[in-house]
Amino acid sequence: MPFTLESARNIFPSTLTADAIPATTARFIQLSAEDQLALIWFAYLEMGQSITIAAPGAANMQFAENTLNAIKRMTPLEQSQAMCDLANRADTEVSRAYATWTPNIKLGFWYKLGEWMEEGFVAPIPEGYKLSANAAAVLQSIRGLESGQQITVLRNAVVDMGYDPKNMSGYQRISEPVMAPKSIGERTPVSIEGVDNATVLSYMNNLNANDFDALAALFTVDGALQPPFRRPIVGRDAILQFFREECQNLKLIPERGVAEAPEDGYIPIKITGKCQTPWFGAAVGMNIAWRFLLNPDGKIFFVAIDLLASPKELLNLVR
Repeated sequence: MPFTLESARNIFPSTLTADAIPATTARFIQLSAEDQLALIWFAYLEMGQSITIAAPGAANMQFAENTLNAIKRMTPLEQSQAMCDLANRADTEVSRAYATWTPNIKLGFWYKLGEWMEEGFVAPIPEGYKLSANAAAVLQSIRGLESGQQITVLRNAVVDMGYDPKNMSGYQRISEPVMAPKSIGERTPVSIEGVDNATVLSYMNNLNANDFDALAALFTVDGALQPPFRRPIVGRDAILQFFREECQNLKLIPERGVAEAPEDGYIPIKITGKCQTPWFGAAVGMNIAWRFLLNPDGKIFFVAIDLLASPKELLNLVR
């Protein structure tokens, strides 16, 4: 076989990703718990002036309801400590519950806490709180990012909080119910300038329809998917789990693409376009590249999903 997983990851190496995201996230992690929470709050308030965040659905919130109500019943000092414990990844009941949730439930949890802070049910960031010099610099870096990159940094910040699940034996992963796929009549097929490959088109159409079983079936049994700034997820079953837990109600808007000459039957294909999330809808379109490597049978051996450095990268389709 001409490709390994490592060599497949290097197709279309000229693709420029938004490296500011992992760099900013790394700087955020180094802050104190108090500064992390204050920075999230300040960024939330600023972004709320230009971006309308969608309220989480009831399905997302039912699994966090008991933990949220427990926090609501706490004293203001206990509430502040519980949130600091999450940032510090401390071993507490709240942090352990949080660790079992999928990203969408975690995002809904923080959305609700933000609402309750504004309504006075949860202790807010103290009035007049001053960020440290390092935290102020991180906030300024976030301000300089595009909106899609901003929400990615803040998502990464809260998703990585809570007790480390690697230290929890026998825990059960908790995720919202998987929605039924859209019916054929509800689907709007995509078109991609320069590419009419059936597998790539099916990937986009099935994901937009929440048809995750059909989507996972497009991969080889040992295929891999690499989400932005993460290690590859290997194996069809693991990929299916990722789609079910993190990709419901995404909207992919591929625009253009290019297919390179096959190498021993393996075809590299690059697509660029946008991705909209249910949390922000059409208000935020993240600039995305999908780098596919298809095997001789037309199955996906590897696909990398890249968050691009800038909108001009949408035109970068060359090796």
